[in-house]
This record gives sequence, structure tokens and C-alpha cells, in this order.
Amino acid sequence: MILEAILKINPNAEVSVEHTGDIDTSIITWHNGTTPIPKADIEAKMVEVQAEYDAEEWKRNRQAEYPTHEECIHALLDGGDTLTELQAKRTATKTKYPKSGA
Repeated sequence: MILEAILKINPNAEVSVEHTGDIDTSIITWHNGTTPIPKADIEAKMVEVQAEYDAEEWKRNRQAEYPTHEECIHALLDGGDTLTELQAKRTATKTKYPKSGA
């Protein structure tokens, strides 16, 4: 998450991060003249990145339970009950994992 936070602050940063636990013990190496970002700024952005990740839990849960692309193609080609069952599965998954804030 450290690297993701850094790249959200500066998408052009040339940096490597050796994770050894948390930001205090990780080694951040700035390359090719990239201006180092203060630790406090990285930590603040890490909180935002985590909040964004947490807010999309519903999406990850849906993806895990949605029918596969192959199942969708077969249902479209087969039609009838197969398509009806697929739509029911999608609706049940959407109900189980509503959009965040919905």
C-alpha cells in the first residue's frame, strides 16, 4: 500500500519500496531524481487508499459470486430457463452485496 500511496501522490515517481512491515520499517528508495515525498504525506494518502479499498468491498464480493463469462455466454446462447436462472443468480448476488452507499 505504501507504493500505491506514493504513486497516487506522484504518478511519475520512480521509487522502490522494500516492505518490512509498516512505513516506519520499510525502506523507500527514490530513483532518477524523484523528489522524496514526506512520510506524513504518504501516511495520509495510505489512509485514503485504504478507505477507497474498503468502500469497494461490495464490488469484490460480487465479482467472486457472479456467473463467469462462460456461464453468461452459454445462458445467452441457450436462452429460456438457463438465461432466467443466470439472471436470478445475478440479482441474488446484487441483493446480497448492494453497492456501497446504495
